[in-house]
Amino acid sequence: MTALSTPTMPATEPVSPRGGWLIQCCERGWLPDGLVRAGMRSLMRQRLRDEGIDNGELRSERFNALLDDLRASPIAIETDTANTQHYELPPAFFEAHLGPQLKYSCALYPTGTETLAQAEEVMFACYAERAGLADGQCILDLGCGWGSLSLWMAKRYPNARIVALSNSQGQRRWIEARAAERGLTNLSVHTGNIVDFEFAEMPEDGRFDRVVSIEMFEHMKNYGLLLAKIARWMRPDAALFVHIFAHRTLAYHFQVQDGTDWMSKYFFTGGTMPSEALLLHFQDDLQVTQQWWVSGAHYARTADHWLANLDAARSRLMPVFVQTYGAREATVWFQRWRMFYLAVSTLFGYANGNEWGVAHYRFVKR
Repeated sequence: MTALSTPTMPATEPVSPRGGWLIQCCERGWLPDGLVRAGMRSLMRQRLRDEGIDNGELRSERFNALLDDLRASPIAIETDTANTQHYELPPAFFEAHLGPQLKYSCALYPTGTETLAQAEEVMFACYAERAGLADGQCILDLGCGWGSLSLWMAKRYPNARIVALSNSQGQRRWIEARAAERGLTNLSVHTGNIVDFEFAEMPEDGRFDRVVSIEMFEHMKNYGLLLAKIARWMRPDAALFVHIFAHRTLAYHFQVQDGTDWMSKYFFTGGTMPSEALLLHFQDDLQVTQQWWVSGAHYARTADHWLANLDAARSRLMPVFVQTYGAREATVWFQRWRMFYLAVSTLFGYANGNEWGVAHYRFVKR
């Protein structure tokens, strides 16, 4: 995950005494998870109403306003903040509760009985099929996170050249160390902000055969500029594969407005919740040839696995939280991370996974 989003939640700085008290109770772990989830579902219902889920004219008006905003924006905003929100904690934190390949995004559970490790592997295989990955290609992993897909591709395709782009120096060092441990010599990692990044050295012919991006587009704003930049990095017969979480019909910004959006404030500043059709409005340089929908139930199960692992590792992770946030805030921040995964699970599990989910797209050059 580069990051995840949920509907508006109350902030630590309350907009009302009651709301402030409730969020403080949540952050201190005084409320049972079931009650917290019930409150989250209520806020999700309100978000759907506010965005016009049952009002076609309002939905159209808000969607067109969003398109205007995106087209007038830079490629992304608040990139440093988003990076800090998700990767301020050291790798040990993520190693303790993500799956064995540190896939920080939705996994895939075709039978519903898979372990997290199995579900990671199934989703990687799904990417390979839908992106048309093959040995010998030059592949760019755009917004590579902890390098889970890059390392998987480097091992699976030993004659391919894998290039990863991360916004975090810490992630780059971690990925390079894992590649060295595994004897992978066909993977190189670059650090840069997608807004202004350009490769100093490109592949031999200057372009990539495949570009894959897993849960990075949610941090973006001007998809037209982004896709135009990616198109310049692609060979004429290349393809771009995008995995992005989305709502089935609604698209909206995530903004901290007077401190009233808990998720935006702590985990998703500057983010966008796309609709399944949003990227179809940005096809000037690349065109969609196929798209798929993945039920949100898969993401809900992924987040539940992360939460269970986080709870199991609490005692050994608390020193990490103390070191990162200080003794006074460590317990609150541990609970905030629990709330984050509760929110992810509840959001994508809403309506049995049929409201919010994951969209896959395959683009080719025009």
